Amino acid sequence: MKNLCQNFDVRATIPVKIGKKSTWDVLFPRRLWLPTWTCDQRKEGKLNLKVQCGTRKEGWVESAGKSAFGFGVSAAVLFSAFCYSPAALAESLTVAFPVSRAPEVNAVQRTLVEAWGLIRETFVDPTFNHQDWDLKLQQTMVEMFPLNSADAAYTKLRGMLSTLGDPFTRIISPKEYQGFKIGSDGNVQGVGLFINVEPRTGHLVVLSCVDGSPAARAGIHQGDELIEINGERLDGIDSETAAQRLRGNAGTTVTVKVKDSGTRSFIREVKLPREYIKLSPISSAIIPHRSPDGHFTKTGYVKLSAFSQTAAEDMRNAIQELENQGVHSYILDLRNNPGGLVKAGLDVAQMWLDGNETLVNTIDRDGNMLPINMVDGHAITHDPLVVIVNEGSASASEILAGALHDNGRAILVGHKTFGKGKIQSVTQLHDGSALFVTVAKYLSPALHDIDQVGITPDVQCTTEMLNSTKDISNSTKDKASVSSLEADSCIMVAEHELDLEESMGTAS
Repeated sequence: MKNLCQNFDVRATIPVKIGKKSTWDVLFPRRLWLPTWTCDQRKEGKLNLKVQCGTRKEGWVESAGKSAFGFGVSAAVLFSAFCYSPAALAESLTVAFPVSRAPEVNAVQRTLVEAWGLIRETFVDPTFNHQDWDLKLQQTMVEMFPLNSADAAYTKLRGMLSTLGDPFTRIISPKEYQGFKIGSDGNVQGVGLFINVEPRTGHLVVLSCVDGSPAARAGIHQGDELIEINGERLDGIDSETAAQRLRGNAGTTVTVKVKDSGTRSFIREVKLPREYIKLSPISSAIIPHRSPDGHFTKTGYVKLSAFSQTAAEDMRNAIQELENQGVHSYILDLRNNPGGLVKAGLDVAQMWLDGNETLVNTIDRDGNMLPINMVDGHAITHDPLVVIVNEGSASASEILAGALHDNGRAILVGHKTFGKGKIQSVTQLHDGSALFVTVAKYLSPALHDIDQVGITPDVQCTTEMLNSTKDISNSTKDKASVSSLEADSCIMVAEHELDLEESMGTAS
């Protein structure tokens, strides 16, 4: 008789639900317990898998389920979750499911149980899109049983997640998760290229180069087309696959063929060294500005492209540097910022606000609204502020824009934002994949619903607005040749709004 217990030599993190979670537990849930899995083979083809879980914090723990079910399959596992707390003994759930004899499928089965448990305890919709979530585990396990590849098993797992009706609750592969972490921790070994597939042609084109990177030093520019990497054509290759080929250990080299964006006929081959690339989400500049009354001023411009782990620290350094250079006002550009780490967005908001202001309101799975407030906040600067947003500003960008606007700190300029009012937690699973789960919804401090609605700015930055604003171009520009920032219509409108705010402040 084959020993099926060897298939379950795992150490997995099982989520537990604390009776009264703080808002921070909801937004950024901590894995509180590393349980011991034991496997007891009672008879041929039949296993008992038991998990004991608990918490180091006081309070009660809700078990993984309140019912029991099973079905007859020749090889099966009994999964029993027993959760204990200092206060009381929780109920337990026993689930019977078939154990695949294909090791790679068996590994995905473990991932399935792990993902199912996380969703069961944290997903924002307690009805799980009006379906029996326990039964869904049973059905998916049965569907996985006859499969013989991990890819096919993952397809079933993703199919189960899709029934939740929430596109933001999803699982990504270990390789995809590595790419996600590169975006959030801001460090990579590569050549410093951002690439994407051009939708009309399907070609891989350069979005930008990191300043000072090997790609920038080699003269590769935005819009150049990537033809080959190390002699391999890139026809039909997606951007993530191409990016993986460009990355590698610092000190190695990679050879690329690029087609110049200017001529579209000149193709050159370039050998690029790989280096450690620091991906900062912040860029800043000082925009010289002459106000309508003739005074020369400095406007500090800060572009925040993503909410990575370094975003808050980089933002603080940028503001402090601009303060040291004597700027009189600020423009914070959140255009095309898709979000990222929510906590980073909240940390950035506190750099502009004082006191105990509400930054955002969250709504948990039980419908309880929980405000997140600052505690004795002290802004780095009180200079006038305009925030620029557009349809590409989403999630943490909308939280930040809403916090600054609703607390009277900033004027919003641009176009209506994307409208993503849901917050996800991210958990790395035992196989290196990552599960994103929507754990809460949020409203702005003034209780405006953002999800699928977005935030409408105070002022649109359209051509019509520019034409209707008297002498805006003349009052803000006094040079024959202006930089790309100064020629940006939204920045022109933002500067005009700063002029109006200063004039009203002077009059008062």
